[in-house]
Amino acid sequence: MLERILALSPAGMAVLDRDLRFVWVNEALERLGGVPRDQRLGKHLRDVLPLLDLRLDAEGIESRTREVLDTGQPLVDHLMRGGTKAHPHRPHAYSLSVFRLHDAANRVLGVSFMVLDVTDRWRARERLALLNEVGAQTGSTLDVMHTAQTLADTSVPRLADFVAVDLLDSVIRGDTPRPGARRDPPRMRRAGQQSIHAGCPESVAETGQPVSFHPRSPETQCMHDGRSRLEAMPGASISSWFATDPARAAKIHEFGYCSLILVPILALGDVLGVVRFIRWQLRDPFEQDDLLLAEEVVARAAVSIDNARRYTRQHSTALALQRSLLPRSLTGGSTLDVAWRYLPAHASDGAGGDWCDVIPLSGARVAMVVGDVVGHGIDAAATMGRLRTTVRTLADIDLPPEELLAHLDDQVLRLIDEEQTADPSLTPAALGATCLYVVYDPATRKCTMSRAGHPPAAVITPDGSVTFPDLPAGPPLGLGALPFESAEFEVPDDSVLALYTDGLIATRDQDIGLGLDRLRTALASPEVRLDELCGTVLDAVLTGRPDDDVALLLARTHALNEDQVATWELASDPSVVAEARSLTADRLTAWGLDSLLFTFELIVSELVTNAVRYGNGRIRLRLIRQDTLICEVSDASSSSPRMRHARTTDEGGRGLFLVAQLARRWGTRYTADGKIVWAEEHLPANGTQDRAN
Repeated sequence: MLERILALSPAGMAVLDRDLRFVWVNEALERLGGVPRDQRLGKHLRDVLPLLDLRLDAEGIESRTREVLDTGQPLVDHLMRGGTKAHPHRPHAYSLSVFRLHDAANRVLGVSFMVLDVTDRWRARERLALLNEVGAQTGSTLDVMHTAQTLADTSVPRLADFVAVDLLDSVIRGDTPRPGARRDPPRMRRAGQQSIHAGCPESVAETGQPVSFHPRSPETQCMHDGRSRLEAMPGASISSWFATDPARAAKIHEFGYCSLILVPILALGDVLGVVRFIRWQLRDPFEQDDLLLAEEVVARAAVSIDNARRYTRQHSTALALQRSLLPRSLTGGSTLDVAWRYLPAHASDGAGGDWCDVIPLSGARVAMVVGDVVGHGIDAAATMGRLRTTVRTLADIDLPPEELLAHLDDQVLRLIDEEQTADPSLTPAALGATCLYVVYDPATRKCTMSRAGHPPAAVITPDGSVTFPDLPAGPPLGLGALPFESAEFEVPDDSVLALYTDGLIATRDQDIGLGLDRLRTALASPEVRLDELCGTVLDAVLTGRPDDDVALLLARTHALNEDQVATWELASDPSVVAEARSLTADRLTAWGLDSLLFTFELIVSELVTNAVRYGNGRIRLRLIRQDTLICEVSDASSSSPRMRHARTTDEGGRGLFLVAQLARRWGTRYTADGKIVWAEEHLPANGTQDRAN
């Protein structure tokens, strides 16, 4: 019974003596190897293995069998892979187990081995491994092109000799897939490709280049009906596809066939593109099982491609929103030369909330602001836009820096209340912001700075020294805990002010101290052009793609010359109105602005009259000639002037109305010891002079 069990076992079995010569073979092993029993018995293992129909590692098998004979340690379930002589390119898998034989006296008689054909199990395991790898690799990125290329890389050579992934152009842009009408070929682009040969010589299009299909081509039909196709084509008919390399085309023609699988890329019912799998050199033609595997591979990759497409759409939307909210251009007029850079973070959430701005103020002054909203994405970009608009609105009413930040803090608190009402799980720390606000006055060469939890500005003097002024830190916006303070200091003419966000100096691989040292070194070249200095700073401070958004603003100061400013102290007496008109007329004549005499004398007269009637203390009159002609009248009163429309019977009340009609713009700003009422007028075309004069 034991002999019949071994002889009729479906597993191939044999017994070898101590010289590894065959002494017994069952029928299953005879069928498995294709060598009759009489050609095996009495022969050594090394002589029989080359006769087998199987292409296996003969030396390796004999070596392992000899090791079992010598040591007595059995070899269990050793996997062997190889083709057959009839199908050399179709791999098979076999499980080999070898154990040593002993007689009753424990003398070594030889070895016995058992061979099982486990090709189906091995192929199933390989296919499952391929599917898992495709899912893991394609899901590791949110870039459409990279995901498509990963699909091609994973499929070669395990499934095909050449793979091309072609996506709709709208998919690569992140838009909704639109294959087009059946009569029109879809607009597509090569998103990824791979070949068993380096450089993809079989490709007819480079990655990223447009590809076109005939309206009646299999690719177009595959995309329209959403069904896969398995085709075996003569090598002569497909060699023209790969005409870029005549040698490859000749080999295809010589090989005699080309097997092709076309699989549409489908996600939630939308067609994203098509994948082409080709075998023509290394393996047998595709079979139905290969088609099922290709469909499953593409289905798993399609999920990742669609996720990447949706992310691209969201990322593009966030960046477009951020670009629309950021300033298109920044200018400081003749007061400041400005250059700026913005670098988005390398983050999965897309755009962030960093911004910078330059705002012209009254009296030839200019405000510079840089801010950073916590978080990334559309919400952060929208919050950034709201805060930037708020800062511009508050700057227009000439608030001091510390008061402006206090009002901005109130606005952030209101935004936090709105967000927490909608989502109570949010914390103020997740919705806050930081800000640095700077005002430069070219007439006095003084800078006033105030910050809310933001890194300090850098000041680079003409001699190249770099300092970070000691400013009161101030709490971040959105806490509403401590008041804000400002600091004022004088800045030499032709100095450079550098405002930046923390993404420039604090990264994963460097702390803030190291970032500030690098920034100090990079800024110590104020004589170069500001655009070049921006690039130098980013290259020197950043060690790679930033983890957080980076906003950098550089401004070179230009103070007013003495002949551009005229200041007079006047007594608070009605008689000084005529004196003010006379002083104004003399100064405008000296500046060559005779055409503005009548208008500006009237403006000065009305402003000085209001200061005499409603103000306190001495009056100061200041004229500034810059890009515009500016008149400033200051007094010690903090009462705000109010324009009213006088009735026809009223004898007064028309002063500010006349000023508003004659001046380009006018307003009031408050100081520590009173207020300043100002008005601006355009200079005539021939009245502007070069700043150097």
